[in-house]
Amino acid sequence: MAKTVLILGPTGRFGRHAMAAFRAAGWDVTAYDRKTGDLTGAAQGMDVIVNGWNPPYSKWAALLPGLTAQVIAAARASGATVMQAGNIYTYGFGQTMPAIVGPDMPQRATNPLGRLRIEMEQSYHDADIQVILLRGGDFLDDRASAGWFDRIIAKQAHRGKLSYPGALDQSHAWAYLPDMAATLPRLAEMRGDLGGVTDLAFGGYTLSARQLARACGAALGRDMAVSRMSWFPIHLARPVWAQAKHLLEMRYLWDQPHQVDGSALNALLPDLVDTPVEDALRSAL
Repeated sequence: MAKTVLILGPTGRFGRHAMAAFRAAGWDVTAYDRKTGDLTGAAQGMDVIVNGWNPPYSKWAALLPGLTAQVIAAARASGATVMQAGNIYTYGFGQTMPAIVGPDMPQRATNPLGRLRIEMEQSYHDADIQVILLRGGDFLDDRASAGWFDRIIAKQAHRGKLSYPGALDQSHAWAYLPDMAATLPRLAEMRGDLGGVTDLAFGGYTLSARQLARACGAALGRDMAVSRMSWFPIHLARPVWAQAKHLLEMRYLWDQPHQVDGSALNALLPDLVDTPVEDALRSAL
């Protein structure tokens, strides 16, 4: 019998890699078009719904509650398990963020974006559906996709320069998307043994800016310098660019040292192996 999965946000970073991972695992994959589709109808007959929807920060307050409600309604009507792309925004804000973050830790964020994610996750806990929440650090893609790494940090990497948005010696969590997405079909196969809401974290890489520069240099076979990015242009853009204030809100993630505890995921998938960081960066560059 075919295993069926509906991918929400199939053209986004997480959704694109989720589609590839499920197809590689032999699933029957359907991409959902939010502009023209009926989610509850599309979810009928699906075993799994992967929620890769991720609107711009400036639209979270307006869109996230409604999108989450749609996903819950579709899962209730179809009986499908929801797999939700998560992040680490919920754990704290500024200096209240713990140095190690992971599943089932207190969610103490007080900033608007962190609170919105807490509310979204609480909606899943309050619903009578099965959810697998997989969270990770900043996404590291295998191609340019307008993320922090390719758009800002590594924009001049082929000239031997990185521009980093935070403290150069503080650890930062990264999730290589091909590796993270590869866990999804494996977890989906285990859904019968999991509970209502399973909170998991993908450990990924923990790197300071200087470590990142060394790894990028090794990936490209050249020396790599790293300097601290100026946030002044983003401050200047606030009156005309809605996204700017939210980037400034989340700036703390670049200055607060943190890593993601992936031990719960590794316990479920004990043979999980990360792509060597230099190989991942080579593909990202």
